[in-house]
Amino acid sequence: MKLVILESGAKAKTIKKYLGRGWIVEACNGHVQDLPSRGSKDSSKARWASKPGHLPKPPWSWTDKAEQVVSKIVRKAVSSGVDEVFIATDPDREGEFIAWRLSEILSDFKTVNRIAFNEITKEAVLESIANPRGLDMQLVEAAMVRRFMDRLVGFRCSKFSRSWKLKSMGRVQTPTLGYIVDRELEREAHVPIEFHSVVAQSNGVEMKVRFHEPDDNDAWRDDDGKHYPDRTFNSELAKETVNSLNHERKVMLENVKESQVGRSPKPPFTTDSMLQSASSRLGWSISRTSNIASQLYQSGYVTYIRTDSTRTTESSRAAVRKLIEKRFGKEYLGPGMGDSSSKSSNVQDAHEAIRPTDPTVSDISEDKDLNALYRLIWSRFAASQMSKSIRERRSLTFKCPEMDLPIHGTSSWRTHSGWEEVFKWAVGNVTTEPPDIGFDTGKFWKISDDPELISDETKPPRRLTESSIIQKMKKAAIGRPSTYVSTVSKLVDRGYIEKDGSTLIPTDNGRTLWVDVAPFYDNQTDYGDGIFSTEFTAIMEQKLDQIEIGNNDPSETWEEFVVVFSETHNMALEKRREKPTLRQIDYLKSVTSRMNDEDRMVILCGKEPADMSGEEAKHAIELISNTEGASMPPSEKQISLIIRLVDKLGIKLNEFLNENDISDIEELTGGRNGSASEIISKLIDLDNSSPATEKQIATIQSMASDVGISVEQSMEIVRAETIETISKSDASELISKLKKRIKSKPRRKN
Repeated sequence: MKLVILESGAKAKTIKKYLGRGWIVEACNGHVQDLPSRGSKDSSKARWASKPGHLPKPPWSWTDKAEQVVSKIVRKAVSSGVDEVFIATDPDREGEFIAWRLSEILSDFKTVNRIAFNEITKEAVLESIANPRGLDMQLVEAAMVRRFMDRLVGFRCSKFSRSWKLKSMGRVQTPTLGYIVDRELEREAHVPIEFHSVVAQSNGVEMKVRFHEPDDNDAWRDDDGKHYPDRTFNSELAKETVNSLNHERKVMLENVKESQVGRSPKPPFTTDSMLQSASSRLGWSISRTSNIASQLYQSGYVTYIRTDSTRTTESSRAAVRKLIEKRFGKEYLGPGMGDSSSKSSNVQDAHEAIRPTDPTVSDISEDKDLNALYRLIWSRFAASQMSKSIRERRSLTFKCPEMDLPIHGTSSWRTHSGWEEVFKWAVGNVTTEPPDIGFDTGKFWKISDDPELISDETKPPRRLTESSIIQKMKKAAIGRPSTYVSTVSKLVDRGYIEKDGSTLIPTDNGRTLWVDVAPFYDNQTDYGDGIFSTEFTAIMEQKLDQIEIGNNDPSETWEEFVVVFSETHNMALEKRREKPTLRQIDYLKSVTSRMNDEDRMVILCGKEPADMSGEEAKHAIELISNTEGASMPPSEKQISLIIRLVDKLGIKLNEFLNENDISDIEELTGGRNGSASEIISKLIDLDNSSPATEKQIATIQSMASDVGISVEQSMEIVRAETIETISKSDASELISKLKKRIKSKPRRKN
């Protein structure tokens, strides 16, 4: 028996069909071990020390439920007599990292092989099994350094951001947020510019009046200085123009300029172009597209979906070209593209572009969503091997007898559909014939509808969408195929942006993070203006890519990053001490609002909290905490705990406060010695003295049986009368003592 381990159950199901008997095919469900997460022993560490020339060696910890999954796989393999293991995780940086951790965990097996394939077809799977390869440690090291970078930034900077009551900061997440916030600030700074345009229709051609030339003093220009000849500031001129056209109801064709336009097909999909095209063509969110694409890949329909490459295999191109010629004719074949990828420095060319594994299949018969995305992927791949679409174009100039201003329009019609033929399902009707009237100069064209005066003003730039933020990330090289979707999701989950459909809107917290917090890290480095600048982030991404292909030493890259980050972070801490944080300001305002003028003057040194230095604010807070009788309000945590305990105990808050000589919750004071703390202590005591829960009683009964004593005997351990009357606190104490007895109980040897 042989064992194959993949990441997903769907992929395992597909491959099981190819291998048949003699094989166990199992899924590990993604990452099995990673840096220690919250709740584990080393979860609070931002980084681990290392010797020069070596990467840190952190204690890799099991991810959620992974130990159970892997243990089950191992038990099944051992009981089945497996002696050879094939690890077939995804063919990228993260997949290689998972394979490395699995190879360490499964090292007791006689043979552990690493295999990888770009498509889940029978031929590709069998070929990889016949030719296993070793682990690519350069990919693993790139994944490790990326983790170390993200951990250091995430832990240190997130802690820094909590002074503003924010949740987190991230190496890629924060500069991506910057684009969204900056666009919102541009929108708010936008000053509308009024304009007037005149439009008329004739023979299917839209005609626009040309009001001004670029050198006219009153030429209309936008904020960027761009000239629009069909717009004017002069509303009276626009009205006169409409009146003239309405009166005449015809224009004369004065000039015709002929041209032909060829539209070239685009290359096969990369991850970002697939996400963007599905957004525009299908109206899908990036998470939906990513999910459906994963299903297509795991079911064997398309090649690997996380790629920056536009390269495809010669055999796949030959197959689809043969189909195109048969279906549409030889004239629909173009020179083709996909034999080499872009030479851009930020392209990861480890895989092919996204294409159908069987190019002769243009539709699949499965569910609607799977077929819709598959058809889009197939169409894009087929189009890349097809001819240009051709359009005839006529640039037209008209004259109205009653006015001096020229009128311009364009007529075009398609003469050869080319690659557009495979996208007929996605586009509406296309004009394929010229206007019946022809293009003889001197001929009059009748205006078909009433000429329209459009009075409007310039609009602020559009908000970024899921699709356009990916374009920004790709162009700036601050993201990679595997991070586009997760980066946007994190910004939503952490409350920094909101989505309106696919439109991205920054929240108040998102603004605060980018405008107030991120600039603390803006000092000049050798890699750009601060660690959250797009330039710095892009350089770090490129360094990870260079580790991946063996051009950069991973330990040197990591050590360089630590030095730059530490210097920048320390400077941020120094700058923060110059002014009080938002949390300090709010705290001081809240506490001193209840003080008399004399005490307030002493605490705040005669200043407003926002006008104090960071050190002064810190000193004031220390002074408050050390001042007996200083009246400060309770914290939000204290208030919420009081309300939670009152609800749990089923008592009325006001009645309980009155019993303790407090007339209203507003009278509570904060701090360790405040009345809020006293009320919390009394409520906790009241809760502990209340009867034990059903769960506690059931636990005691079960544990007493395990120890070999009766429930009545167990009551004697904590001097309780009966299990029906035992309190919560006594029940907790009893459970703890019974646990110790169970642990100390001698185990029977086999």
